[in-house]
Amino acid sequence: MTPENDAAARYFSAITAALSGLEVFMRDDRSPLYRHGIVAKIVAEYIARLDKSFSCWRNRLGFMDTFRISRAESGYPVFQNLLELENDRLQAEARLANIPQAGELREEMADFILRHKEFPEALQKSMAERLYLEDVKSEQTFGPFTLAQTAKVSVNPKTARPYYLVHWASFDGSANLPLVYMVTVEDSSESMVRQLVDRSGKLNDKVDIPLPVDGLLNPELAHRFDDFTEKNSAYTLSPATIAVNLDKDFEPLHPKQLRRVVLGPFYSAGITDNNSTVTEVLAKVRKPENAWLLTWTIQEVYSKGEKPGRKGLFSSEKTTQEFFINTDDLEAARQGVSSYENHALIPHEAYQALYAAGEAQKIFGGYKVHILSNGQVISDV
Repeated sequence: MTPENDAAARYFSAITAALSGLEVFMRDDRSPLYRHGIVAKIVAEYIARLDKSFSCWRNRLGFMDTFRISRAESGYPVFQNLLELENDRLQAEARLANIPQAGELREEMADFILRHKEFPEALQKSMAERLYLEDVKSEQTFGPFTLAQTAKVSVNPKTARPYYLVHWASFDGSANLPLVYMVTVEDSSESMVRQLVDRSGKLNDKVDIPLPVDGLLNPELAHRFDDFTEKNSAYTLSPATIAVNLDKDFEPLHPKQLRRVVLGPFYSAGITDNNSTVTEVLAKVRKPENAWLLTWTIQEVYSKGEKPGRKGLFSSEKTTQEFFINTDDLEAARQGVSSYENHALIPHEAYQALYAAGEAQKIFGGYKVHILSNGQVISDV
């Protein structure tokens, strides 16, 4: 195995272990995030998509020589890899039609070895390409942008408006980071209020809503909402800016809460150099598969009140939200959020190395630390 292939193998092993551990954390009912219930479930679904993407990229290395990651920043693959994955997904069926079936390839490989007494590299590449294309043609990878879904519908008893929990995701091409968005939004459209709210001000149980629903539940606004989310998902935009833009651009929609989960950066010994102290200590971890650290941030902005709209003969103003920004916390004000949480997931052996080096307190200051040990996640350390 070449040094490049060895490094790639270590990187894929580390990121797969990290994402698997993070999914365990999100689905664990003892997890601090589990109290949010559906939030953890939604994030876990996007983590599974990321895991699928890495499985595809790993297979792709069997017939392609290059794979670039953002070593000095996020520790994730560069954006070009996602574009190539998406392009391959669209072309998968056509390309598979020109590659022999897996069974045929195995027979050819066995025959080649018996006749030539050497490894059939060309056939091996064809097999790797087939496995890759079969894997990638499913739409369950983490693409450059994942369209919104409505995951929950209810009614606000105070306003008698239906509200939706809607989520979507993007991979920011500049920061090379996966971003998951969730918004709780009330809908004052007359047609939706009439359909979804019964006379007692509760959700109309006669309306069958097969959740999750692709897109925003309101069909009149769904296409515009998709356009909005695609244009307003950049990492450089603060959650407050996105919430204000949403409030401004849609007359009948009233965003009450917006969350963004930033899944990264990721640190891996001998691969990434995005933090010299972390890199130096992780290099001392005995088992390479345990020499990694994954961080993520949960940002939230919420409405503290609503300014009533005004309708007049010559001008009118829509109802607007007053979003709370915690100016008492300089970091919250900088991020443009009401609150935020920094989390870190690390294998037990790597945490011991950081602790023994006296670096744990400095590195994890301001973080909620979760340790992965024997397939379980231990929090509040």
